[in-house]
Amino acid sequence: MPGITAVGGEVAPGWEAVRDAFTRGQADDPGAAQLAVHHQGRLVVDLASSGTGPVGPAPYGTDSACVLMSATKGLVAVCAHLLSERGALDLDAPVVRYWPEFAAGGKGATTVSDLLTHRAGLPSFASDAAGVGLPGLLDQDGRVTELAAMRPLWEPGSAFLYHALTFGHLVGEVVRRVAGVSVGAYFAAEVAGPLGLDLWIGLPPEAESRFVPQFSVSPEPTPEQITGLVAGLGLSPADPLALALRATAAELAAANEALSTRQGRAAELPGAGGIGNARSLSRMYAAVVGPVDGVRLLSPQTVDRARTSRNEHLAPPPPLDEGDSSGRSRFGLGFELPRPGLPMLGEGSFGHAGAGGRLGMACPERGLAVGYVCTAMSWEPAAGPDPRWTDWTEAVVTAASAPG
Repeated sequence: MPGITAVGGEVAPGWEAVRDAFTRGQADDPGAAQLAVHHQGRLVVDLASSGTGPVGPAPYGTDSACVLMSATKGLVAVCAHLLSERGALDLDAPVVRYWPEFAAGGKGATTVSDLLTHRAGLPSFASDAAGVGLPGLLDQDGRVTELAAMRPLWEPGSAFLYHALTFGHLVGEVVRRVAGVSVGAYFAAEVAGPLGLDLWIGLPPEAESRFVPQFSVSPEPTPEQITGLVAGLGLSPADPLALALRATAAELAAANEALSTRQGRAAELPGAGGIGNARSLSRMYAAVVGPVDGVRLLSPQTVDRARTSRNEHLAPPPPLDEGDSSGRSRFGLGFELPRPGLPMLGEGSFGHAGAGGRLGMACPERGLAVGYVCTAMSWEPAAGPDPRWTDWTEAVVTAASAPG
């Protein structure tokens, strides 16, 4: 295929069409990528493409690790559901049961489920357009203290707006209050450890040599462009929601800058800073929906609860609630659900995408779990599904449906 430096890895018999589809999807991708698939708990696809350009100091393969961006949220959600299944955390309880300081600013009735479903009214760390930059973004205690003191932008539970970075700190702090350790440490001990995953929320120094950086294929929008985009939504410059949207954009830019440094990768940014490979992401989701080498993370009942839609009846806060709702995000408890721009593996599947094209997901009915990671930040959710995904997603479903 034109542009492909190499596609390496292995596929099980009957899954060869997935390799072909992955190769087609990566043909014009300037970055590196990995695709892994588990079927009925068994690894059947484990591929890597080195892309058309340089990817780092070492060759890119299936053991390489890169940033997961918001696919990290799926890792955090698994931690919350583990604690819930073990009876330590009630997802319908008010957050203040576990985090008393969170009651400030009229948030006393906010539930843990509101945090998991982006309904909490706290989409940014700051109430001014500049947001929180570096090094403040890496100050975990500072960010959590500020979130606890903030007044929500809408009545929690009454509207939905994606919490790009704050999701990880909000849910992560509940995990810390219940488990007694940070969400990164809890994930390492209770998920990654038992499954032998190369998946981290806070990259340890011994794994640093396997890290491959990400890059954007388009220039980052300027603050002036962000201001114009927000104004185009019908918000006045001083509107608190407008300020929060501009702050979110600034904070995401700071997070990307942080993840280009060792300090940022070592820090826990649980909304978008997870690091790992596709094989481990797929293996985690496989263990969520079924046994993998004797380890199963969640029961079928917990999985069904996690993938039940929670926000389709809600609109974004006004004036963002106007217009066509067909492309709106669908969320269960911490996981994205299929929608036109993110079809996943069809109805019944769940997982989480990440900026630029990362994707982890599972479908219990098909016995499938998938991980896809990439280094080129090229996917724009508003434009529909990532063209790199389309062929191999169909090939995965077809292979899983084949007799035998």
